[in-house]
Amino acid sequence: MIKTDYDLVIIGAGPAGLTAGIYAARARMNVLLLEKAAPGGQILITDWIENYPGFPEGISGYDLAEKMKAQAENLGLKILTAEVHSLNFFKESKEIVLKDRSITTKAIVIASGASPKNLGIGEDKFFGKGVSFCATCDAPFFKDKMVVAIGGGDTAVQEAIFLTKFAKKVYLVHRRDELRAEKILQERVFANKKIEIIWDNIPTGVEGFFGVEGVRVKNVKTDEERTIKADGCFIWIGILPNTSFLNSLVKTDTFGFIRVDTKMQTSVPGVYAVGDVRDTPLRQISTAVGDAAIAAVSSEYFIENL
Repeated sequence: MIKTDYDLVIIGAGPAGLTAGIYAARARMNVLLLEKAAPGGQILITDWIENYPGFPEGISGYDLAEKMKAQAENLGLKILTAEVHSLNFFKESKEIVLKDRSITTKAIVIASGASPKNLGIGEDKFFGKGVSFCATCDAPFFKDKMVVAIGGGDTAVQEAIFLTKFAKKVYLVHRRDELRAEKILQERVFANKKIEIIWDNIPTGVEGFFGVEGVRVKNVKTDEERTIKADGCFIWIGILPNTSFLNSLVKTDTFGFIRVDTKMQTSVPGVYAVGDVRDTPLRQISTAVGDAAIAAVSSEYFIENL
């Protein structure tokens, strides 16, 4: 067997990556976890989590991330702050190219997650000037102000509710005549007097000079356009996988999410994908950690049989 720097390298330190690290460390594998930012992933900016087992009163995303990180490090997992630039796959090893060096490994777990989609309506020039993807991060800047929130899924509804802790009024713009969020969240948003839902509308432009002054919307049934005056615009319309470093080395679906089998293995033996980055019908913390447990055990069996 070719000698490598590590048995397993995990790319991404969200809940999926940290869970894979916990399992690999407990199996006494020579494992390294790479994270380009802070361990925790998207849950770091999630205000409150109510549906993760074991926390009947709920838990903040930050606190859950810290607990996962501490558990992994207590087991001896090494976490390195580094961004992956590219990968190379060989017959008995894999190469991971970082900014200043390359490392080799027998197996890889890709847990790089996903990032919010842009609308493409000119919002890019207002990032940090009224446009945001994160209510938990930026809601305090909009105390007693008017804001527009865009989307109809769990994240959009949950974040819109959080915004009402600070904003005077939240306009929730949704292109359909019903929300996609889970029923308990819908009940809360309908009961919140600070939220007005703008049904059957799509955003067509973000207006302003130095910062956001309004959001232009169009009714998809009547084609009527109007501008909602607002000081901020929060966007939650979906996600795109963080896979730029892959360069089409593994098979993906039409949206770029990685295809895997029941063992979480990609089209390349010894390369696994877990959590939001993979093609999956549900993107939740609980499903991500389940993916990761399977991938870590699968990688251990793969290495043993090389």
